[in-house]
Amino acid sequence: MTDETTVPLYLRGRFAPVPEEHSAADLIVRGTLPPDLDGRYLRNGPNPLPGEDKGHWFTGPGMLHGIRLRNGRAEWYRNRWVRTRELEGHPFVRADFTIDLAATPANTHVIRHADTVLALCEVGLPYWVTPSLETVGPYDFGGRLTTAMTAHPKEDPVTGELHLFGTGFAPPYLTYHRVTAEGVLLDSRPIDVPGPTMMHDFALTEHHIVWMDLPVVFDPALAGRGGMPYRWDEAYGARLGVMSRTSGSTDVRWYDVDPCYVFHVGNAYEDAQGRIVLDAVRYDHAGFQHTWSDIGGPTGPSGPNGPIGVREPGHSQAPAVLYRWTLDPAAGRAFESQLDDREAEFPTHNETLTGRPNRYLYTVSGDGIAKHDLTHRTSHAHQTPGSRYAGEAVFVPAADGTGEDEGWLLSLISNDDGAAGELLVLDAAELSVQAVVELPYPVPAGFHGSWLPEPVHRP
Repeated sequence: MTDETTVPLYLRGRFAPVPEEHSAADLIVRGTLPPDLDGRYLRNGPNPLPGEDKGHWFTGPGMLHGIRLRNGRAEWYRNRWVRTRELEGHPFVRADFTIDLAATPANTHVIRHADTVLALCEVGLPYWVTPSLETVGPYDFGGRLTTAMTAHPKEDPVTGELHLFGTGFAPPYLTYHRVTAEGVLLDSRPIDVPGPTMMHDFALTEHHIVWMDLPVVFDPALAGRGGMPYRWDEAYGARLGVMSRTSGSTDVRWYDVDPCYVFHVGNAYEDAQGRIVLDAVRYDHAGFQHTWSDIGGPTGPSGPNGPIGVREPGHSQAPAVLYRWTLDPAAGRAFESQLDDREAEFPTHNETLTGRPNRYLYTVSGDGIAKHDLTHRTSHAHQTPGSRYAGEAVFVPAADGTGEDEGWLLSLISNDDGAAGELLVLDAAELSVQAVVELPYPVPAGFHGSWLPEPVHRP
């Protein structure tokens, strides 16, 4: 019998990888699926091969989970590994010390842009997959993308352009890219930062890009030991940068902030005074170290709730909380404030308002999903029962909705007891359960997903 205390947290309980790919049809639905949910919910996450331990939750090969919804029915569920060069055994760093950008786990996010579905991971190229989750191959925008691609690109809801960046272990450490609504990569610009910071996310406003240059950096001394070769470096400093979206611009105005780390942005916008307002999930040093230890070590001081954004019993402060920075160009400084005391991660919003003022954010909080009213600075949560834990909640606008929160939240539910997963559908206004789709197999906790409404292009 396996001693659970010797198994890393990210390989057991609801994080335990599944050993096989499955397909199932005509899933059981409890409640009523909204009839205008016509599309696919796809979610990505790490899923090591049987017997494999990559040394960190972030580094397992990517597996996509998909559910097809149509006419009030759940037609199918599928899970498929993203068949990358890394999964086939090709090393990220070749024998001649060059980097193979196609040898990526592609395990972090999945999006659709210009009718192309892409599985993303920030250390390499995206992988093109079909709407049925079969892998086509690495995708470099016709040879124009020569850096890694972030797992968190931002699509402007007005222009349809996709904004993204790539980070590197050597100069240029940061490169900005812009893709047209039709999928053509038009613009690539190196951005000056002092070192190889672990920039996981960024923000978009109507006229600006917001960079996060924070003190978690690549350490070559840790490379080759397995896991993730990054560490907190207080001497690196912490700052947020504002860059114009004007074509060709590389000038960044930097604002010093208190030392922290941000994995995930909620949203950002320009207010009536011309300031940039950025809402994101913030880790202080202690919170980051606690979380990083849990997801990268064989054991850790973790309570039963797990590693991301969850308070350890006996600790009064959550490792990660929702936070606001207001970057004031007139004052030349950043103003900082905590928005909520709840533990938080994986913030989402109504993406028709990306880069524009929004009132609501949704986060994973403990074993449930929280809705944050940013105007009144209040929140409430839907708690999942028993050993069930909610994943990121993707907002889907109602077809005839006019209010910001008129729509649904889709979240994959994972179980600590090894039971089969579920797709939870919440009414986003009330956080009430609209429907639950019963999946026939367990679904490990994972990262990010997207709702892909019909019609879709099928290669």
